[in-house]
Amino acid sequence: MTITLNDLVRVLTECAGADEDVALTAQKLDVPFTDLGYDSLALLETAALMKQRFGATLTDEDVTEIETPREFLDRVNHAAAQAA
Repeated sequence: MTITLNDLVRVLTECAGADEDVALTAQKLDVPFTDLGYDSLALLETAALMKQRFGATLTDEDVTEIETPREFLDRVNHAAAQAA
């Protein structure tokens, strides 16, 4: 199972809410999370929920190194594949 951008948006919104001025779309996959209005706490919460839902475990260190939605999806999908 591949975790999609829609999955990421859904989980991010649950964890951190949504900034109505910033829509996370495929065109923004390489925009830093900080520019999208998400801080490290939001990403840590998102990673924890991804683990619950998809079995994809990211360490806190992994999460703090992630800068963009594309990086997050790459790492979380790699972790999910390892867990399968």
